Amino acid sequence: MNKLKLGIPKGSLLNSTIALFKRAGWKIETNGRSYFPTINDEAMECAICRAQEMSRYVESGTLDAGLTGKDWTAENDSEVEIIDDFIYSKVSRKPARWVLAVPFDSDIKRIEDLEGKKIATELVNFTKKYFEAKNISVDVEFSWGATEAKVISGLADAIVEVTETGSTIKAHGLKIIADLMTTNVQLIANKNSLKDNEKKTKLDQIALLLKGALLGEKLVGLKMNVAENNMDTVISQLPSLNAPTVAQLYKTDWFSVETVVDIGTVRELIPKLMKNGAEGIIEYPLNKVI
Repeated sequence: MNKLKLGIPKGSLLNSTIALFKRAGWKIETNGRSYFPTINDEAMECAICRAQEMSRYVESGTLDAGLTGKDWTAENDSEVEIIDDFIYSKVSRKPARWVLAVPFDSDIKRIEDLEGKKIATELVNFTKKYFEAKNISVDVEFSWGATEAKVISGLADAIVEVTETGSTIKAHGLKIIADLMTTNVQLIANKNSLKDNEKKTKLDQIALLLKGALLGEKLVGLKMNVAENNMDTVISQLPSLNAPTVAQLYKTDWFSVETVVDIGTVRELIPKLMKNGAEGIIEYPLNKVI
């Protein structure tokens, strides 16, 4: 079969992407400065490239598929097929935002105040279209990096920049006056590559297991022993994907109860379960939840 050529995003998403694939069952190994890491799947080969350029390589057929941001697919106006969306990043599990920011003491309060002003950004095409749609005339200038410095030094009146938490923008003495786009990682594919049934099957497998790995990070398994007379009370405390699994312990009136819960609820949940009669509580991580 023809191997699926998969693009892995270079830069801030590289390590988190490799870690996510590991949880999903694929081991990607980088070798120094090589742009062609190895992967433990004979049906695939990988190439590392900038997320900003990924959709162009996929559209042209240089790559069959790749992981990149929704923002860069939109910026490049690329004709690609979106297989699935994922929320992961270098810092959080929240979607990133492209925001419009100005100096904290700026007179610019609304986007309309930018009429005739200069905006620095890496997301040039999207920003131009955004303001054109609102009939606001602005000068959009490409920024190669350190975009926050452009507005601080007076080279631009505002910036359009990506942020996950907003802390970096605030630390540079800027304030956000509008959110322009919410973005997340997408698995995109070349439309012709999807006509190959083997490649399409492989891409569906990748999407399924990556989503399962991401969901597994948000959940944990809980297992405990519960006496029969405490079962109803304990079960009522347990949120789960479905009903908990219950099995009677050998020749006793005790039961083993197992369920899956959100990781953020565990610290409050375990004391409640103990108070209501649960014993021998075990919490364990989940690699994937499908």
